[in-house]
Amino acid sequence: MTEESFPGRPLPDPAQIDWSEIEAPVLDEFILGAPREFTRDELVEATGLDPEESGRLWRALGFPDPDPDDRVFTRVDLEAARKVVALTREWLPEHGPREAVARAIAQSLSRLAEWQVGMLAQVAAAHVGELTPRDAARLAAEVLPELESLQSYVWRRHLAATAVRWTAGARRSDAELISADTWPLSVGFADMVGFTRTTRRRSMAELGEMIERFGAVTNEVIANGRGRIIKTVGDEVLFVTEHPADAAAIALGLRDRVRVEPSLPPLRIGIAHGMVLARYGDVYGEVVNVAARLTAEARPDSVLVDREMHEALRDDPRFDLRRIATLHTRGYTHLRAWALRGARER
Repeated sequence: MTEESFPGRPLPDPAQIDWSEIEAPVLDEFILGAPREFTRDELVEATGLDPEESGRLWRALGFPDPDPDDRVFTRVDLEAARKVVALTREWLPEHGPREAVARAIAQSLSRLAEWQVGMLAQVAAAHVGELTPRDAARLAAEVLPELESLQSYVWRRHLAATAVRWTAGARRSDAELISADTWPLSVGFADMVGFTRTTRRRSMAELGEMIERFGAVTNEVIANGRGRIIKTVGDEVLFVTEHPADAAAIALGLRDRVRVEPSLPPLRIGIAHGMVLARYGDVYGEVVNVAARLTAEARPDSVLVDREMHEALRDDPRFDLRRIATLHTRGYTHLRAWALRGARER
């Protein structure tokens, strides 16, 4: 059996649909780009995927195993599976990296999808009132192709920026660059003080505004400071920079910006510098752990840095560093730290 054995049922052209006559709009089909027609066994047979690995990859993407008779796959799934087979043969012969890539992509895109559905529902509701299934299907048919194109554009811009950083790193000496995913980075955490207590005093609308402002402020300051956000987890953002001075400037910029944001509580910030394992969009290693511990020990509206950051910044006239008492925190009984301020704060 080949892929051509499944001709598929095409979707109607959105421009030719009389939406008022549709009694059961096929929202699911317009989002997926094709009707659900095939079982897992049919997909495996048509594309040549290994049955066991196909299940692992599907679960790595964050989906439960379908029942054998469930027709959950579309012609788009068939095409994606065919590409996986080609990539497996030519670029990723080992199943471990393939599943890790699938997990990393799925974790990022599932969060994006959750946010987008909520955002689009709010926008649609503001224009048409209560969002009906028919309205949702029409929105999917008309908006998703444009949204998909914009997502591809943003992804390529980030891919280009990351490729430039990688090629620049590849030209460094062996002492600075150990492997393709091990880099010298400055790692910073910025944490909202008293977030749990604050949420108890605010309505859901106020909480939503606070989260939106936190995201907007951190995004703007970190991007303008030549840093990049690794992830935001609730009341905390994790960012990295190539150079310690950039991380220090970002930290002070975040502190000062939040001071004038009435909806945001103060920040505590910790930064450490050193070799970091950067893999699948996240960062790992002792430097990350030290930055997290410094953040937990920092006072509200303050920035703490580790010894490596101090060594890199101590001769920089833009910054003032003050040694504080040795910290005794979980996993680090003698952690040396310095309070970071701007030169004009002396």
